[in-house]
Amino acid sequence: MKPGISLDALVVLDAIARRGSFAAAAEELHRVPSSVTYAIQKLEDSLGVQLFDRRGHRAHLTPAGQALLREGRDLLTLADGVARNVRRIATGWEAELRIAVGDLIPYAKVLDLCEAFYRVAPDTRLRLYTEVLGGTWDALLSGRADLVIGAPGEGPPGGGYALHPLGEVEFVFVVAPHHPLAGETEPLPNDLIRRHRAVAAADSSRGLPPRTVGLLPGQNVLTVPDLQTKREAQRRGLGVGHLPRHMIEEDLAEGRLVIKATEDGTSIRHRLYYVWRTRHQGKALAWFRERLCGEGVDWFS
Repeated sequence: MKPGISLDALVVLDAIARRGSFAAAAEELHRVPSSVTYAIQKLEDSLGVQLFDRRGHRAHLTPAGQALLREGRDLLTLADGVARNVRRIATGWEAELRIAVGDLIPYAKVLDLCEAFYRVAPDTRLRLYTEVLGGTWDALLSGRADLVIGAPGEGPPGGGYALHPLGEVEFVFVVAPHHPLAGETEPLPNDLIRRHRAVAAADSSRGLPPRTVGLLPGQNVLTVPDLQTKREAQRRGLGVGHLPRHMIEEDLAEGRLVIKATEDGTSIRHRLYYVWRTRHQGKALAWFRERLCGEGVDWFS
């Protein structure tokens, strides 16, 4: 790091870039605006460059500012990791535990776990992410998450993680009652299903190959961000596809969706796992592992 570039200055730079103004950054950082302005002026003087174009109502980064922001965020991430490791060694409790939650998992039960955890360790921050399909594995292997609740199927090669069965989820093929397939004779042949648009939840993986569930080769697809949006799209008749039974019980009971048997069977079952990074030895992760793998949680009742 060059002399004159402090981590504090990089924090200020990042806050201004995200919030769009010096005043908004000052509010986020709980500082007076003059303190934020001084930090940036001092940084600009030390580097001999202008970091912000101050014309207009928003603070726009100059090309030099954009370059420093990219490099600075890498430094902040590295410094944060060092701080977390130091605190973990000193106390055994992580400063922060990052948990990726698969979108098949009911969030209310995740929050029940968080509530119980905070009674034991109120000073550890919990950061929850929602991931879809292989995005859960990607979050773990890339270091974005320390623990995954609801990773589907077998994990990718490479190791560095441990896993424990969470349970199975039943997916059923459903259509809206006004969809053309609703009145067709069962079991529906794949050639007939292929003529109709499918709805698919996009895999949120950034680095691993994306996964799909129940799509036929050559089938037109409406891709949506998550299972809840997929459910709504199928209720509107925008497409067809498999949905987890536990998520659509009310829709089935009230006739908003209809199960149709296909030539591949009535349902598909997917096994889910808890997964964690083996090199992570903190007490917070140990608490979640014991609670999840010991007593267990009935996620889908």
